[in-house]
Amino acid sequence: MESETLQAALGYQFASRELLARAFTHRSSVHEKPLSGAANDNEQLEFLGDAILGFVVSDVLVSSHPDYPEGRLSKLKAQLVSASHLHSVAARLRLGDYLLLGRGEEMSGGREKKALLANVVEALIAALYLDGGIGPARCFIVQHVIGEAEPSDDLALATDYKSALQELAQSMKLPQPRYAIVEERGPEHAKTFLVEVRVGRDWVSRAEGLSKKSAGQKAAQEILRRLAELAN
Repeated sequence: MESETLQAALGYQFASRELLARAFTHRSSVHEKPLSGAANDNEQLEFLGDAILGFVVSDVLVSSHPDYPEGRLSKLKAQLVSASHLHSVAARLRLGDYLLLGRGEEMSGGREKKALLANVVEALIAALYLDGGIGPARCFIVQHVIGEAEPSDDLALATDYKSALQELAQSMKLPQPRYAIVEERGPEHAKTFLVEVRVGRDWVSRAEGLSKKSAGQKAAQEILRRLAELAN
């Protein structure tokens, strides 16, 4: 498989190209071209990746939201590990382009099937873990599964507070919001970002997040709340 573009997008170089290829090998491809030895499709990797994903998401949520009750954490975890969300992760990374499919699965649109793509994300997580340990797997999960969709409440993974703040500032004839990264902390596989947003001279907010985007959203949410109270 052509993997250089994928590995560049992941920010990780596999020591075992065979392991990476296996993560993208659907059983339909193996059935059409049977190979000797152990299983060569990605189903066992999906099984392992599902467990790793659940552990890392749970660990991050507990660390990020120590005041949340178990029920709320469970809801947020369910959103993040859902097939729908994992499908969106796969689509963003164009993982379907790298799938190895049998002819029948290819003809039936397998590269765009939600369940199949969600499974590939789990298999890729397992491949990262087996190739490099928990660090690369956690880094992928934090950056691609959690980071760009860090929950802000029980109802949505990522409310667009930035757009809402921009629209409100414009309606109140205030300067447009300006964002700046104040600080980055932690190792590469578990970084946190402190982002500041300013609306003119009088409105300033800072917030932390597991990605620059989520931190910016949280900071925007606080100023949005304060401006909304003023407007009312």
